[in-house]
Amino acid sequence: MNNITGHTGLTALLGSPVAHSISPLMHNESFRLLGLDYVYLCFDVNEETLPAAVAGLKTCGIRGFNLTMPNKNKIVELLDELSPEAQLIGAVNTVLNDNGKLIGYNTDGYGFMQSVRDAGHDITGKNITVMGVGGASMAICAQSALDGAASVHIFARRTSRYWNRTQKFAENLSAKTGCQVCLFDNDDHTALRNSIAQSYLLINATSVGMVPDIDDTIIKDTSLFRPELVVSMSHRKPDCSERLKKPDARPLMACICFFIRGLKLSRSGPDRKCRFLLLRKNISLSNSDSHNSHIFPISLSLMIARISLGIYIRSLHERYLEGMG
Repeated sequence: MNNITGHTGLTALLGSPVAHSISPLMHNESFRLLGLDYVYLCFDVNEETLPAAVAGLKTCGIRGFNLTMPNKNKIVELLDELSPEAQLIGAVNTVLNDNGKLIGYNTDGYGFMQSVRDAGHDITGKNITVMGVGGASMAICAQSALDGAASVHIFARRTSRYWNRTQKFAENLSAKTGCQVCLFDNDDHTALRNSIAQSYLLINATSVGMVPDIDDTIIKDTSLFRPELVVSMSHRKPDCSERLKKPDARPLMACICFFIRGLKLSRSGPDRKCRFLLLRKNISLSNSDSHNSHIFPISLSLMIARISLGIYIRSLHERYLEGMG
């Protein structure tokens, strides 16, 4: 941790819950390595308290902040300006305070797809199934379409307050990208089975599996998994799931190292440990054979932190160099 003084700048994560987040570990270590006088903290803020929190942080001169569940959509109405991708998605995960002007960005989709590419997967011309209609889901769907996916099937509860918004989003995204984007009800089991059967990649972009319900899973029928299917259980630790330990659903665990950009896919085994694993902050891995679904057991927040941090570091480093001059 950097030495905190009266000159130390503030950056933060706003969401609920956030106590489990390791974003402070990553961001503060990055600030230390770059010699930047900033600190990154977590604040438990929900949609009801978000307006007051943002106003207070802006008054205090916060340099920027990240948004996680459930604030990525609500924050949009509180900002002065949106980047092009944030306008398309309608959700923001990174806010930059530019001399009192709050500018919103969305790096979720790019960060997610970069991690997929890092692991050696190409979704161009392929079908994708996405569970959930929150801010992260919209970002992933948009980036998948922009990256050349043939189709994106989104599944959610028809009773969701975001259903109508997502329907319009799907129609708009299809028209602008040429990708077939469709919305389905979670209770349409036939559509879900058919979609997964045709998909190259299955993504859980819901809060199912997050703290405190870490033993829950969005896909309860493991017969839907097949050897060729790539699965991103984005908010869960598959080693905790008894369902995924069954012979017909044992995953090939993999870890995408986000701490050092140059490091690539790390397979399981005691002899393959990255720095975060040594810090006991990585995902525990298990062996499997090539006849099982490939699962990315990494938190979505971890995958996107690398990209979100880039926006901070670029801006902060420029200001740092200006100050040095």
